[in-house]
Amino acid sequence: MIRIDNVSVSLSGTSILEDINLELPRGGITALIGPNGAGKSTLLSAIARLLPLTAGSITLDTLEVAHAPSSELARRMAIMPQDNVVAGRLRVKELVQFGRFPHHRGRAGPEDHNAVREALQLFDLESIEERFIDTLSGGQRQRARAAMCYSQGTDYLLLDEPLNNLDIFYARELMRTLRRVADHAGRTIIIVLHDLNHASAHADRIVAMREGKIVADGPTQSVITPNILKSVFGYEIDVKTIAGKPISLHFL
Repeated sequence: MIRIDNVSVSLSGTSILEDINLELPRGGITALIGPNGAGKSTLLSAIARLLPLTAGSITLDTLEVAHAPSSELARRMAIMPQDNVVAGRLRVKELVQFGRFPHHRGRAGPEDHNAVREALQLFDLESIEERFIDTLSGGQRQRARAAMCYSQGTDYLLLDEPLNNLDIFYARELMRTLRRVADHAGRTIIIVLHDLNHASAHADRIVAMREGKIVADGPTQSVITPNILKSVFGYEIDVKTIAGKPISLHFL
């Protein structure tokens, strides 16, 4: 479980997160949703210790994130940041291999090679594993970065807008893959999403944010409602149940 207690984050004197209290349970997929500037990416970065806290604390199971050894944290939590800048002369397979470094520290063994092969297969990258990163489309690069995150073999995966640059086929495939990872590999996935319907279709739990605060937190069906969506996004959004999922008609 990730426990967030009274967390605030300020950047350059501006408050980004204000007094956040949240418990993210082990297992399944939790989606962070909200408008631009809501603090979703900041919260994810704070959990991963990429940003310092102004106040409060974050605990990963029994590990206090602020004081944990980096090597220990990297074996428990992997993050795919929003920024997708990657050295262009790396091959896809080499990028995915970097995910294993916290385990082998430069001396890869059979377990590491197997983990890389599994990630390449799972994220449909085997046909392009020898290509250089700078020859890939934005969507292919996103899949390679997600595979690197997965190959790290951590209990917790934090993904910041992984659907950026993905077409509708691969956006759906990535979310289905993450669902399998949560269900069959027992991983806990925290994901920032702008697409409400991908969140509705695949997440077990939704955390809705606005202006650096939590507006709603709970099972998907209880959060994706017209009243809550209006309080988050500021306008009326109709919601219909389709195939048992609450689908928002935000584009109408």
